[in-house]
Amino acid sequence: MAKSVGSFLSESARQAAHTCKGGWNVLVHKGPSQFQFWLIALMIGIAAGFAALAFRKGITWLQSSLYGTDDLNRLHSFAESMPWYMLLIIPTVGGLAVGLILHRFTPDGRVRSVADVIEGAALHKGRVEVREGLASALASLITLSSGGSTGREGPVVHIAGVIASWVSNRIRADGITGRDLLGCAVAAAVSASFNAPIAGALFALEVVLRHFAVHAFAPIVIASVAGTVINRLEFGDVTEFYLPAASALEFYQELPAFLLLGGLSGLVAVALMWTIFWAEDMANHVQDGLRMPRWLRPAVSGALLGVLAIWFPHVIGVGYETTSAALTGQLVLHEAIVFAVLKVVAVSITMAGRMGGGVFSPSLMLGALTGLAFGMIATAVFPDVSGTATLYALAGTGAVAAAVLGAPISTTLIVFELTGDWQTGLAVMVSVSISTALGSRLVDRSFFLTQLARRNVHVAAGPQAYLLSMFRVTRVMRASEDPRAAPEDMCWEMIGEGTYVDSNATLESAMPLLEATDVPFVPVVLTRTEGDPPELLGALFHVDALRAYNQALAATAAEEHS
Repeated sequence: MAKSVGSFLSESARQAAHTCKGGWNVLVHKGPSQFQFWLIALMIGIAAGFAALAFRKGITWLQSSLYGTDDLNRLHSFAESMPWYMLLIIPTVGGLAVGLILHRFTPDGRVRSVADVIEGAALHKGRVEVREGLASALASLITLSSGGSTGREGPVVHIAGVIASWVSNRIRADGITGRDLLGCAVAAAVSASFNAPIAGALFALEVVLRHFAVHAFAPIVIASVAGTVINRLEFGDVTEFYLPAASALEFYQELPAFLLLGGLSGLVAVALMWTIFWAEDMANHVQDGLRMPRWLRPAVSGALLGVLAIWFPHVIGVGYETTSAALTGQLVLHEAIVFAVLKVVAVSITMAGRMGGGVFSPSLMLGALTGLAFGMIATAVFPDVSGTATLYALAGTGAVAAAVLGAPISTTLIVFELTGDWQTGLAVMVSVSISTALGSRLVDRSFFLTQLARRNVHVAAGPQAYLLSMFRVTRVMRASEDPRAAPEDMCWEMIGEGTYVDSNATLESAMPLLEATDVPFVPVVLTRTEGDPPELLGALFHVDALRAYNQALAATAAEEHS
């Protein structure tokens, strides 16, 4: 017995020594490079945090110049006292400036935002467009300062993506490193913009990278903390919204009401997204039908916003004043309902006009209004088992925003960090879970992923759906001079039958052809001007395409589980 115990202890000691030796070797050989990467992550976090701070201060400065107030939370109060023609002129001129900027610096006149950052992480090795991104940031700054009914989170996320892309290009980062640096920048920007370090880190993982790999967690947290410190050095440790005295659930019997609120919030979120997409399609139709120059489109939307602001200034701008009023119960029932409907209209006009901005802040306002209206009705019908209507407003804020972003975890946390109310987490979590489950089935997972799907970029289904689009056939084909090349006479025969792929095609379009024709290969040709014969470059073999696809899937799985 003693010998058995002794051998066990001896073997345990040998294993411990081997483990320590292995850990020391890892520290010696990989520690310096890991520390260097974390240092880069910290520097990117600081740069993204200052960029987000500068963007916020820029909005404050320009808004004070246009509307006469430097308080973002009291825009509509100042707007109510302005002459009606100023309310019409400011967003119209702002829209015109946005249109001219986008027309000059972007190829399609479209503002870059969160969806483009997600696409960059998935398809472009963590890179986004730099020139177009800077132009979009300036356009969004003008939009948010001149009354555009959107939020600042979309622009700051893309600004962060521009910073990360610049660094990745300079250090020639591979795809994994580029995506990690992109996540670091996004986390810092969100944290610096909203003083929400936990939500900033999780937003980068949940929304942008769309995985929770352990290797990415530490640098992203470091960057997120850096962004938060920058925010607090400027604004102090304060929350975005101030709530009345903490409210709690009166009885557990009240929980079914929050389930119903979650369902309603999911439908409201879907209505917001559908309305935005419908308005965008309608604007495209009108622009094409009238042959309107694309630089004029934001100005027309600005004019429509100005008309709306003459009677309802509550719905222009970021909307924090109205959101705060809803969260503190300062609105009556009909105001909450009317403002919610008008906010959907205002956001749709702004987004359809390609004026720039994000959807997170509008969804917070819409959720607060929805929750307040629901809470007023619920507490009136069941007063004996109900808390306060403001509790429903808080839950609705998270529920609508989570369904729009498709990010229940980070949205729940950011609502807590924006309000500082951690006591009502049960109600918020119940509402968020139902709204997200419902909303994700009525759109393509989220607003951003649906935006990408409308551009024929299918990221929502996962890597297995979009990896094929990352491979050009010329990268995988066997060239004509390859010893294993397809017989040239068979290739020309297939070309004559119309069975071939263009050299600019990707595996996404080539794979269905290989499977439909049941052939081992298809010729790859370079098409010239009309009338000239195509040039045979080689052949794409089915087995080579499958091998490339499997290797990409394996690399993606390794990254997501590392």
